[in-house]
Amino acid sequence: MANSPSSKKRARQQEKRRQHNAGQRSMVRTYIKKVDAQIESGNYDDAQAAFLTAVPMIDSMVNKGIYPKNKAARTKSRMNARVKALKA
Repeated sequence: MANSPSSKKRARQQEKRRQHNAGQRSMVRTYIKKVDAQIESGNYDDAQAAFLTAVPMIDSMVNKGIYPKNKAARTKSRMNARVKALKA
């Protein structure tokens, strides 16, 4: 456990950051689930719109350091492939 005043403050700051980052991760997961739901419904236009909404959110999480760059790229690529498959 933290003993010095500076280490106690650091522990408080880290907990606050952890909770904020968890909320951000949860928000991105929700956007991804919205895309998945539209893909499952089979409507290309709605799925494309949900995908175009989710992509900037995923990218912003990469810039903030919450998601690794490769994970974001992989997720976007897989979602895009599934959305394009609806049109074919």
